[in-house]
Amino acid sequence: MRGSNGTRGARRGRNGETVAESINFGPLAHWIGFNLRMAQESAFQAFSRRSQEIGEGPGRFATLTLIGRNPGISQTALSLAAGRDKSSLTPVVEDLVRRGLVARKRMRDDRRTYRLNLTAAGKKTLTQLTRCARRHERNLDAIIGRRDRKRFIQILKRIAAEIE
Repeated sequence: MRGSNGTRGARRGRNGETVAESINFGPLAHWIGFNLRMAQESAFQAFSRRSQEIGEGPGRFATLTLIGRNPGISQTALSLAAGRDKSSLTPVVEDLVRRGLVARKRMRDDRRTYRLNLTAAGKKTLTQLTRCARRHERNLDAIIGRRDRKRFIQILKRIAAEIE
């Protein structure tokens, strides 16, 4: 809960512990960017708790979903779609390949470019993660409200598209 002076009372910390003292966030308490980041962290942590038994978090879910929905996607196209720098996505893809969830093949006409596809194990993992994601989305719907969901997503997409 946030006070009018930008303080927050007791809340959950990163590892689920209760943070009892009031923290003065100053102008951060009213800044969209800071609050977006706090909401993202909370959402990622909640998803990670839901998917704990699978051993994959929200970032891997997004990567597997994009590969699964776009068979043969290049790593460059994947990084653009995921909104991530190629250099930060490459280790993720390499890990998924090493663990047998993604198959990576060089293109015939451009040996520098790889095409990515889910393996059978990757499809199974994605199915399990999708179940977790649906439960997670229901929780977010309960917080945001089904009526406000569409508008909220429109605003988030507008921020992503227009931010300088």
